[in-house]
Amino acid sequence: MMVEFPGNRMTGGMFPLLVDLVDRGLVRILDLAFIRKESDGSVVGLELADLDGDGKLDLSVFEGASSGLLGEDDIQEAGNALEPDSSAGLLVYENVWAAPLAAEIRRSGGQLVASGRIPVQEVIAALDAIEQAS
Repeated sequence: MMVEFPGNRMTGGMFPLLVDLVDRGLVRILDLAFIRKESDGSVVGLELADLDGDGKLDLSVFEGASSGLLGEDDIQEAGNALEPDSSAGLLVYENVWAAPLAAEIRRSGGQLVASGRIPVQEVIAALDAIEQAS
């Protein structure tokens, strides 16, 4: 998952929610990285300390969140999708809540043949359209 912050305006409000998901055993963070695309188009990696420059965010809980699944090629590809003068958080996570279901599907002889996600903007637009039609 990649979340872009135009104008490099990352407030950090999502970090406590992410920690809560981990604490409740719903997700496991496999990789977490931050990047910035400069106005000249170059992409640079950011350290957690770079994000906590004002001292308001305590991001030490995310130190070492790196399994190696997220590689330099992924970071460069993510950088290509960013607008200049923007930052992004890259998160590779496991839906831990799904593990028992996936195990039972395999035990029952099932196999995943397709998967997908509906962008949140499309879900909101569809729900708004249904609400307006009623």
